[in-house]
Amino acid sequence: MFDFISFIPRAVVQGIPLLFGSTGETLSEKAGNLNLGIPGVMYVGGICGVIGSFLYEQSLPDKAMINGALAILIPLLCCLVGSLLMGLLYCFLTVTLRANQNVTGLALTTFGVGVGNFFGGSLIKLSGGAVPSIALSATSSFFHASLPFADNLGWFGKIFLSYGFLAYTAIAVSLLAAWILRRTRVGLHLRAVGESPTTADAAGVNVNRYKYVATCSGCMIAGLGGLYYVMDYASGVWSNNAFGDRGWLAIALVIFTIWRPDTGVLSSILFGGLYILHMYIPSGMNLAIKELYKMLPYVVTVVVLVLTSMRRKREDQPPASLGVPYFREER
Repeated sequence: MFDFISFIPRAVVQGIPLLFGSTGETLSEKAGNLNLGIPGVMYVGGICGVIGSFLYEQSLPDKAMINGALAILIPLLCCLVGSLLMGLLYCFLTVTLRANQNVTGLALTTFGVGVGNFFGGSLIKLSGGAVPSIALSATSSFFHASLPFADNLGWFGKIFLSYGFLAYTAIAVSLLAAWILRRTRVGLHLRAVGESPTTADAAGVNVNRYKYVATCSGCMIAGLGGLYYVMDYASGVWSNNAFGDRGWLAIALVIFTIWRPDTGVLSSILFGGLYILHMYIPSGMNLAIKELYKMLPYVVTVVVLVLTSMRRKREDQPPASLGVPYFREER
């Protein structure tokens, strides 16, 4: 029989990086910036957290002396700073210099993966390990720690309370982002910038400032997805090129959720479940069937893109000025 009790927690853990990435990308796209550099941003966020954690652990004479607060704050701050720099680079190229957003985003992904592999490889050599990876188990234990009474609550505790603090942070951030976009003046201005920057500018809204803030904030949120993957999902183990295609699935999730961050909570769990479904469906010794199951997330992505293009409601469409640079001189 299908084991839902073990499947759902693993689907949640798989979906949290996607939730961080899609929430960050939604904020960026609501401001009219199509940031295809999210995979690279997540990669940089992950490696920056690893660098901070590695240097902190190496500075201790004994890992038993590790401070829990510092073990969390140092990689968290390093991740946010690295992701912020990636967001500033993207905004400088696309908002200030008005470079093509598609090309810039793809270049940012290539750059981010290259930066991650370079520094990751350097740290692997410094650690002197026999395997091509870094294990930060001491730091990871603080990120992965769940509520102490979760094990005593049976299936309820395993499904709802068995996750690290970043998982609940991802849900809170997505709900907060949805509330800001729908219920606040800042959200109204942000949506106006994405729909018609000319009109927003005429109304006194600083278009460039909103694009910078939304995109940089989105990159910082997406970077947390990379940190979560390394410190929680991978138990503190960094190996080059280990992220796979999660960044691209996060971008596809934005379209699946119709640019609504709160919808991304359940949607990310769905995508996460599809990502690991092949491990739970019996396929015997037939490897071809198992490979077909692995295609499910990508098949769903294609179907979502087709259905999205067929929608007729305006509220289900992307921001009207998405991917279009704003030239104030053309007003």
